Amino acid sequence: MKPTPMMAQYLAMKEEHQDSILFFRLGDFYEMFYDDALTAARELEITLTRRDKKNPIPMCGVPHHSARGYIERLIEKGYKVAVCEQMENAREVKGMVRREVVQIITPGTVMDTSLDEDSHNYLMAVSLAEHFNIAYCDVSTGELKVTLCDEETFFNELAAVKPSEIITAEPFSHTLTAKIKAVTTVLSVHDQLSTDLPEQAGQLEKTLQPAVHLLFDYVTMTQKRNLAHIEPAVYYHAVDYMRLDFYAKRNLELTESIRLKTRKGTLLSIFNETKTPMGHRLLKEWIERPLISKSQIEDRLNHVELFNAHFLERDELRQALNDVYDIERLVGRISYGNVNAKDLVQLKYSLEQLPVLNELLSRLDIEQIPADELAHIVTLLDGLNEEAPQSIKEGGVFKAGFNEQLDHYRAASKDGKLWLSELQQQERDKTGIRSLKVAYNKVFGYYIEISKANLHQFDADRFGYTRKQTLSNAERFVTESLKEKETLILGAEEKAVDLEYELFVTLRETLKSYLTLLQAAAKRIAVLDVLQNFSEVSQKNDYVRPEFSDERMLNLSDARHPVVEQVMNREDYVPNDCELHDNAFIYLITGPNMSGKSTYMRQVALISVMAQMGSFVPCSRAELPIFDQIFTRIGAADDLVSGQSTFMVEMLEARNALNNATKNSLIIFDEIGRGTSTYDGISLAQAMIEYVHDHIQAKTLFSTHYHELVQLDGTLSGLNNIHVAAKEYNGELIFLHKVMPGAVENSYGIHVAQLAELPEPVISRAREILTHFEQPSVKETPVYEQTAFQLFDSGVEEELTRLDIARMTPIEALLKLQELQDKAGGR
Repeated sequence: MKPTPMMAQYLAMKEEHQDSILFFRLGDFYEMFYDDALTAARELEITLTRRDKKNPIPMCGVPHHSARGYIERLIEKGYKVAVCEQMENAREVKGMVRREVVQIITPGTVMDTSLDEDSHNYLMAVSLAEHFNIAYCDVSTGELKVTLCDEETFFNELAAVKPSEIITAEPFSHTLTAKIKAVTTVLSVHDQLSTDLPEQAGQLEKTLQPAVHLLFDYVTMTQKRNLAHIEPAVYYHAVDYMRLDFYAKRNLELTESIRLKTRKGTLLSIFNETKTPMGHRLLKEWIERPLISKSQIEDRLNHVELFNAHFLERDELRQALNDVYDIERLVGRISYGNVNAKDLVQLKYSLEQLPVLNELLSRLDIEQIPADELAHIVTLLDGLNEEAPQSIKEGGVFKAGFNEQLDHYRAASKDGKLWLSELQQQERDKTGIRSLKVAYNKVFGYYIEISKANLHQFDADRFGYTRKQTLSNAERFVTESLKEKETLILGAEEKAVDLEYELFVTLRETLKSYLTLLQAAAKRIAVLDVLQNFSEVSQKNDYVRPEFSDERMLNLSDARHPVVEQVMNREDYVPNDCELHDNAFIYLITGPNMSGKSTYMRQVALISVMAQMGSFVPCSRAELPIFDQIFTRIGAADDLVSGQSTFMVEMLEARNALNNATKNSLIIFDEIGRGTSTYDGISLAQAMIEYVHDHIQAKTLFSTHYHELVQLDGTLSGLNNIHVAAKEYNGELIFLHKVMPGAVENSYGIHVAQLAELPEPVISRAREILTHFEQPSVKETPVYEQTAFQLFDSGVEEELTRLDIARMTPIEALLKLQELQDKAGGR
């Protein structure tokens, strides 16, 4: 069946936007058809209908005035939405109304107020050649960064940036796509460049330009407007920051908890004293990208110390920051063209705090924020009505006195309404009908209404009334004078609304010349906010300034876990020391489960992160090296997306550390080798410890339940045994949570099982079995020795006598005995 002209227009639009849900404007609704309708009806839970019996095309629609909420829901689910508007007034056009797609909204290009104000919304472009050239931009704030890296570093950056959408000029390989989708599910292919290289990329080397060009072209194509607020591209090396790979960020729970995927229980949740959205976004960036430049770290620490010493000024600063709104995103909306009067009132409130901030900075001898030119913006914005409506097309945007012509129109409208109020009383007196009223609605304009109860003796012609509308319980009339006044009032109101819109657009365009200054001020405010936050948190939680050792000393006194101590009584938390240096750089940690081994290791890593991001730390004294990388292997986690078991994930994390760690790195290994057989596990654990000791010499915390490994302190000079103490009292296990020198004497596994409330028969039987193993006859002849004696009777004596025991390690000897035992058992 041949489509109607309207459907032909729709199909042509849809052909050009096949990867988007097309919101097709029809009057007061956005309509969707065919597969788009099926998808939208399902995802938005709205009614799916058909065009008519002759055209059973699936369709659904949403009112245009409430479309934003529906679009937001689709974007959150990973869809793109192409918004098609009517470009002509249907009443003034003969035939088909011209329609155009005015914007394509994608997860990476959202610009409205639905964005999480505490998080960036990044769009990332990836150009693949010899290296990964990546550029990522927050369109809502204008931030643009670019780097060049290998595949492994690319995934580290992906974990740090967490873009809402990734674009590339050609599809990724299946393997690469699967890895990327573990972080970002929306991948877009944009294979045709239609714009020139943007000036924001002009200062970059040619190898860095493709990704920026791709990103700008995609944004221009989807948003269909000039985004002047996007800043010049900032190039950075990933090695300019402490390297924290995906595993480290996850295991240390820097900004997202492992179990709940929320901020609760993370390092980010501790630093909760920022006052501005842009400060909180910068805080998150600083946590995920600790510095490795000592001078830059010390500069941040100096500011924190300064705020600590001048806490009264810090409190005044915090009060002033309370009235600063999200300048970065306000600037984005000005550039984008969707800023409203309420947004600009917020901008005015924010800029009014600059003199207050600068006065405080002057007292603290900190460089002030350039504000002279920005003071002019406050004057420009002073004419805005602080109670302005959301829409800039409804009037009420500007105060009285802002514009003479606008005041004239308003006066005409006001005088007309006063005349109408007087008219109502005059008509009541003239007709004698006390319930008569003069009213207005948008469809019929102004009218005189008389109830039916008063119409039986009413002569409309006598009073010059003309019937306009009949209702079930009333009649509505007009008079010549009322029609004249209606024309005057409505004309004045319409002219006032039109003029206000013109004035607002002019104001918005004027503000565009201040975008760069506003962005610079916003960045300074964000930095101040994070630094005062560090100070507030450090004093509240009794943190100290860390010192940095040129001799790579790690010496923490009374160290505490910054998150754990927040969820328990401060007096109950047991602090611990940690001392590692070039001659003793490995701690082999033993102790029962639940005793605090993992907490101890994590706190060392978190303190290192805190120190290098420029914060004070939870210790009584802290001397640290500047770590180039932190590697972790903590806890059990399956990677079901990639089809990898817990043990495989464990081995991948271990491989990452062993292949990339340096002498300046920190390695956290928790219970390596538990996912395989005992002999395999012990062998792997010992081999890894020896490799770190002999080849890497990184500061290493290695916890284990393999007590056989504690003997390594006799052969590895850089290894020390420590344990987390626990005591048995009256048959109950008491965790002391205190780290002590030496190896633990008992694993207390059955006690821990009892704490976990395993069934009593299981606990009792376990104790019986343990008692059997602890009997002298059993202890004097270990299992592998008994097996060895049995081998003499199994015909393998000759093979055993050929072994060069002097050259075998204990682990090799155990493995060989296992092999011989298997042979003997098979006969």
